[in-house]
Amino acid sequence: MSLIFQKSQPGRKGVSLPKCDVPDMPVIPEKYRRGSDAKLCELSELDVVRHFTGLSRKNFGVDTGFYPLGSCTMKYNPKILEKIAQMKGFAELHPFLPQLRYGGMLTQGALVVLYELERLLCEIAGMNAFTLQPLAGAHGELTGMMLIAAYHRDRGSKKDEVLVPDESHGTNPSSAAIAGFKTRSVPTDHKDGMLDVMALEAMITNRTAAIMLTNPNTLGIFNSKIEQVVKIAHSRDALVYYDGANLNAVLGKFRPGDAGIDVMHINLHKTFATPHGGGGPGAGPVGVQKHLVDYLPISRVVKRKDNTYTLDYDYPKSIGYIAPFYGNFSVCLKAYAYILLLGAEGLIEVSENAVLNANYVLNALKGVYDVPFNKTCMHECVLSAQKQNQYGVHALDIAKALIDEGFHPPTIYFPLIVKEAMMIEPTESESRETLDAFIAAMKRIAENAEKSPEKVCSAPVSTPVSRPDEVKAAKDMDFNFRG
Repeated sequence: MSLIFQKSQPGRKGVSLPKCDVPDMPVIPEKYRRGSDAKLCELSELDVVRHFTGLSRKNFGVDTGFYPLGSCTMKYNPKILEKIAQMKGFAELHPFLPQLRYGGMLTQGALVVLYELERLLCEIAGMNAFTLQPLAGAHGELTGMMLIAAYHRDRGSKKDEVLVPDESHGTNPSSAAIAGFKTRSVPTDHKDGMLDVMALEAMITNRTAAIMLTNPNTLGIFNSKIEQVVKIAHSRDALVYYDGANLNAVLGKFRPGDAGIDVMHINLHKTFATPHGGGGPGAGPVGVQKHLVDYLPISRVVKRKDNTYTLDYDYPKSIGYIAPFYGNFSVCLKAYAYILLLGAEGLIEVSENAVLNANYVLNALKGVYDVPFNKTCMHECVLSAQKQNQYGVHALDIAKALIDEGFHPPTIYFPLIVKEAMMIEPTESESRETLDAFIAAMKRIAENAEKSPEKVCSAPVSTPVSRPDEVKAAKDMDFNFRG
């Protein structure tokens, strides 16, 4: 499909306006004015409509097909939540509106949503308090590490390192480093796919400020040793940070706070139904136990004695501002509505179906593809294409072949500790028929890898572009534009 600039025809217009009958009074000084017209594309209205409609039909999204992108939780989200976020009373609020004037009617509804969502997240996660301000999961991680740094600094401690599992999300060590910590990688026990506790005990020192833990981890495995990990950390006055990106696997089944977790983040855009992709929108609320509450970002929503709500800035030990105004309010609003829509029983069903679907896919493809950890998984499963390597077929080839089958590829080559990894997350919202179709496609690709590997290695053949030079496209944007 051609770029819109390539379709441009000199002199063609989408609209014709009458000649201006008002004298030209330029307000821009001559030296700043253009010497020639801007090089904009010239097309008719019909050409423009057809171009962008054509582009939209080439897009892939969760509304058009199965999106098993492991670790990213690309699930379907109820459209009623979008309607709620578009309600005039919420959508047209200005962040500078007064909180309590004019009878307190201008922002009280929004403040109630924020206040009650914090309470709901505290109950779900077993934490004492939450801040809703972080704008994404990684931003939540950074906020959590800043809270940990403030906690140790306030106690006069000079702890300067953070221990991070080798199967963690890549943002974990990055967030710790940005917060000023050195990071060290703790290996995975390859017998059970969990953090190697013996290695952890050998690595932790009095300089360790925190251990970062993703649970379930990126192998899709629940860490049954989590209380032991917490005990080891606390014995050396280190805190435990819980990456809650995969919380949709344990809703109503496990509360991190009950295991002694000190601080955690939740991805509202993954667990609690906000469209996820294209860089946003996101929200990564951070929950803490009592000993970290004083350090939470400002402002905080509080309930006054007269049952009105306001923003409180009086927290001397706070890490300060981390987001403009109060973060992504519309994302928080949709998460609040989602929780109320499902209720406690519905949230439990979310996690049960997510785990059921992932294990259904895992067991159907076991033997067809290698399984690095042959045990019950949680919300996602990790397969390996090492079996197909003998025919010259790699995880990338299988991912490309899935496009011709009508499916979005899963996450590949992550987690890094699994060779030829294919990380599949079917989510709780997919039907058995969809999963069966995906499984059948994966089996056909495996068969082709053995009998006609060149067919898999040349995929996709159904798209306008097959296999671009991705490195060159990223580094040479001008070349990319020229096509």
